[in-house]
Amino acid sequence: MKKNSGKAWLYLLPALLFLIVFMVYPLIDVFIYSLEEGFNFASQTYSGVGLYNFSYVLHDPYFLQAVKNTFLLVIITVPVSTGLALLISVGLSSIKPLRDLYQTIYFLPYVTNTLAVGLVFMILFQKTEYTDGLVNLVIEWFGGSSVDFIDGPYWAKMFVLCFYTIWVVMPFKILVLTSALASVNQDYYKAARVDGTPKLRIFTRITLPMISPMIFYLVITGFIGAFKAYSDAVALFGTDLNAAGMNTIVGYVYDMLYGDSGGYPSYASAAAILLFAIVLTVTCINLLVSRKNKVR
Repeated sequence: MKKNSGKAWLYLLPALLFLIVFMVYPLIDVFIYSLEEGFNFASQTYSGVGLYNFSYVLHDPYFLQAVKNTFLLVIITVPVSTGLALLISVGLSSIKPLRDLYQTIYFLPYVTNTLAVGLVFMILFQKTEYTDGLVNLVIEWFGGSSVDFIDGPYWAKMFVLCFYTIWVVMPFKILVLTSALASVNQDYYKAARVDGTPKLRIFTRITLPMISPMIFYLVITGFIGAFKAYSDAVALFGTDLNAAGMNTIVGYVYDMLYGDSGGYPSYASAAAILLFAIVLTVTCINLLVSRKNKVR
């Protein structure tokens, strides 16, 4: 038994070394940076150790705006994208003609470059001196007034960012849920049809419970991915997200390191630790909820 245990640890050693070097050590290093007050990037010296960096970040209006944007993005995009993906997956599973073609079409946004999709969205929504954009043309055709979704009011920019994020993440969720639906034992559906069970009851009592592990997986990974959003905002609003009022927490960390306000690794590390704490808390809550549902 001890011999087999030693072999198991030997097999795990490469993975453990990888995790320690590329995950554990950077996390510890970032935590140390976050506690070093008055850190000088050029001389690699600091004046003291404490929580001032966290205090500065939590009182920085740019960080607070980034937190607001990130939470709105998370709250809106995760449930909407998961719900739409579930509906589309159920629809794809219920049809036979051209099913593979539809699955390929829905999966195309996932394999398309993020910045390329962002450029297309910007062309569709942005108002210029030459055109109001295709979306505004549709709005005006229905009798509404045009809106500058890229450089206009905050709600319009947040709408485009959420719409874009849902568009990008939904194909992967459709793929996962379609596979989950295909793995459900068809005998359950046959027995339900014999009993004359309505379709809605079949969906809520058979389909949802059977694929609930995949739904929780998508929700948890969706929350983590939305909290780490940055490239989506850059693709739509450019690199100066603070000026656009559309920065995210990850964008704030990047700006503190390399942006116009760069050269402050201690502030960036403090913001990164705060993001880590938020993501860890949300993930733990989701795991607790999923376990309670399993127990029931």
